[in-house]
Amino acid sequence: MSDQPPVAKKIYYSIGEVCDLSGLKAHVLRYWETQFDVLKPTKNRAGNRVYRSRDVEVVLLVKHLLYDDKYTIEGANLKLIEMRRGGELKGSGRDVLAGDFLSGIKRELEELRDVMTLPAGA
Repeated sequence: MSDQPPVAKKIYYSIGEVCDLSGLKAHVLRYWETQFDVLKPTKNRAGNRVYRSRDVEVVLLVKHLLYDDKYTIEGANLKLIEMRRGGELKGSGRDVLAGDFLSGIKRELEELRDVMTLPAGA
């Protein structure tokens, strides 16, 4: 597998961009920040959250643990702490997250296609 992260190369992402990539609502991301110590995006001078590629990977990993593996928030938090201690958090999420990332790209491309397609009879 490539050493490249599944998230497009960009230094910072806004919360809206992370919402688009992950398929989550902003209030969910803000709530998760209060529940998961590993998820702490920085804020810019204006006070807006800015997510790094690493933060986006953690968001997608948390989403996978909660929605796909059916962990509780407490269980997912313990799993993330365990992964961090074992050094697994650095690279293990990439395999899990590749599918979510590709699904997000597919969804965005389908939306773009729908916008670009002329209505029948036009």
